[in-house]
Parts: sequence; C-alpha cells; structure tokens
Amino acid sequence: MTNDWEKDINSLLKMKVFSNPNNQPVTIHGASENLKCIGVGTDAAVFQSLSAPTYAYKLYAQDQRKKAQIEAQVYETLAPSPLFATCFASTDEYLVLSYEAGITLYDCILQGIHISQHVVNEVEQARAYIKSKGLNPRDIHLKNILLQNGKAKIIDVSEYMVPGNDFRWEYLKKGYEQYYHLIDGTAVPLSFVAAIEKWYNGQGKKDSYETLSKAFLKLLYKK
Repeated sequence: MTNDWEKDINSLLKMKVFSNPNNQPVTIHGASENLKCIGVGTDAAVFQSLSAPTYAYKLYAQDQRKKAQIEAQVYETLAPSPLFATCFASTDEYLVLSYEAGITLYDCILQGIHISQHVVNEVEQARAYIKSKGLNPRDIHLKNILLQNGKAKIIDVSEYMVPGNDFRWEYLKKGYEQYYHLIDGTAVPLSFVAAIEKWYNGQGKKDSYETLSKAFLKLLYKK
C-alpha cells in the first residue's frame, strides 16, 4: 500500500538544493507544480505537498546530507510529543514530516502579534523534555518556533546532537522578560529586526547578554 506522501517523491527529487557560504540560506534549482516551498534554511529547504497537504518534505543540500539521518534520529528520540513535528520517513536526502500550520515568532514580531508568557513557558518545557531524552536543545530561536493555536511548536531539531550551548534561547527569554513590553502589539520594521539579526550573527555571538541588550536598546531608540 502506497502512503500519500510517496506520490510526490519523484517531483521532490527532480529539485536540487545547494548550500551557500557565510551561513546564508540555501539555493533551490528546479521546481514542481505538486510542491510549494514553505521555508529555507542554511542546510535544507522545506516543501509542502499540494496533493497531500498534511505532509512536508525537508530536502537537504547535497553537501549537508549527512545531517538528514542525524535529524531523523532526533525525531525518533523525541517522539511522540505535541511540541514537535512528526517524522514519517527519511532517507539520506530528505525527511517526510508532518506539515505544521502557524506563524513563526519571528513573523509575530514583524506583524505585532502578541506572544504570550504561556508560549515562552512551553518552549521552556520543550527544552526540559529535550534534555530528558539525552539531547541538547540548541538553535532554538524565533524562526524555529511556531505559534500554533495559541501554543508553541518547535519545527527544527537538527542541532540537538551538537554539543555546547549557543545561548540563543536564553538571550531571547531574558529579552522577552525585560524588553518585550516595549514592542508588544507593535509591528516592528523588518529593517530593525534584520539589523539585530545581522549584528548578532557577526560579533554578537561572542558578547554577553548585557552587551546584546545595550545594542538592542540603542537600535530600538533609533527606530
């Protein structure tokens, strides 16, 4: 018996994904009438099936394919949990995932959509759950968290076997507690958010939270 998601595999494999230097998003070569691109990262692109819209496919860049089976193993370790997507199948080229509707917290900031304390608490619960499974909750940031029916859903688990703490969520949580009230309900310009993102991806990763918060306030009051 053929699964619904198998019908689009030939179309998926006609496309190629290539990584780019300097941590830039991947480039996609090719297209398919059966698949809609719904996201690009630095290692892979994600497509939704139009014929079976409850499924999504994560297609890896050719030089990043070793990460596919690592991520599949993470999903297997985390399952079952309502805090993460479901992985139905995997190869060394792609993952078949549940399509997760919602808006990223990044887009919530841009559109002035309220992010509740409950959502922040759920991310904290997810991090504790990840640790309880012997994994490392890295790379949890605004673009990797969906607001889905008022709840948090984490949509990228690819770095949970990488050691070390990148402090991304810790800094975001502190920023939420101290400064979110200044922008809550306000659509924040993309240029402002992109400036913070660019600064963090440059020198900011090496700085303390206090230095980061000063940079945020400096940019905020220039806005």
